[in-house]
Amino acid sequence: MNSDFLAGNLRDGLNFFSKLTPKRTANALKVLWSYYRSRRGFARQTGRAEAWGLPMSVSFEPTTSCNLRCPECPSGLRSFTRPTGMLGEELYKRTIDELHETLLYLIFYFQGEPYLHPQFLDLVRYATDRNIYTATSTNAHYLTDANAQKTVESGLDRLIISIDGTTQDVYEQYRVGGKLEKVLEGTRNIVKWKQALKSRTPHVVFQFLVVRPNEHQIAEVKQLARSLGVDEVALKTAQIYEYEQGNALIPTLDEYSRYAPQSDGTYAIKNGFGDHCWKMWHSCVITWDGLVVPCCFDKDAHHRMGDLQQQSFRELWQSPAYNDFRQTLLRSRSEIDMCRNCTEGTKVWA
Repeated sequence: MNSDFLAGNLRDGLNFFSKLTPKRTANALKVLWSYYRSRRGFARQTGRAEAWGLPMSVSFEPTTSCNLRCPECPSGLRSFTRPTGMLGEELYKRTIDELHETLLYLIFYFQGEPYLHPQFLDLVRYATDRNIYTATSTNAHYLTDANAQKTVESGLDRLIISIDGTTQDVYEQYRVGGKLEKVLEGTRNIVKWKQALKSRTPHVVFQFLVVRPNEHQIAEVKQLARSLGVDEVALKTAQIYEYEQGNALIPTLDEYSRYAPQSDGTYAIKNGFGDHCWKMWHSCVITWDGLVVPCCFDKDAHHRMGDLQQQSFRELWQSPAYNDFRQTLLRSRSEIDMCRNCTEGTKVWA
């Protein structure tokens, strides 16, 4: 790793751990213990799934609206079966007020472009004032000079900028309708205001979704990031919905592909498919209208664990319905449709 990127990651790590408090640490230990206790019980065929404490991480969806039309994204394809809309301030603040003492990491992203929410950075500031580590992911088309200044002033800790090509012709093959120059302009604005305000945040990440059309530009995106003053480059593997018969987006570079060719010419997910998922214990996703779903793979909110318009977060987090869902995972994860194309929640805790 380049020394400049290493220093940036070190600063970000120290910032993250500075958010730990005795209550957040105790909650994390409860969550971890209940996860292993539940897994051990199922391994011995003697237990039930149970979740202690509250989530360490939550993703809030500011909006389902997006200005781009990316081919593997429901927002881009305009293919949602659920309503579109904007996160309400009252629901958001009420939930943060309930969770902030134990919540460590708050992600402002699920579907859509967060900067389309007119109060987005005010929502960030509300969490910052409660010493929660905050992050968002953006296509950077709305990082105007004014928005960049307000972003730095909001206290946002991590800003992930999607940049899936270093030339316009490659970038637009995935980021359909996007302009690479807008991404670069927005990045320069953020870096400028960090320097002007003498701020170490946000930690700026170039996220490069590796697909076949752009895989030859991996070295170039790292060089581009260094030249702009970006703190980190993250190379992300792509989830592809229709992968079994092959897909033009599947990389030829095996290390960046979630899928492996089979002897019969089809493709299969590379990683093992264990009956467990750490995400179901430590995190969840809240849609713009208050539905709580298990994780970011549930794009259309089919697996609804509860509704924050109707109940408190604590009630639904430890409800029989949520624990039944966790039990299904531990018994037979393949029974859950959205899990069949997922390797995300199992890697570290296998």
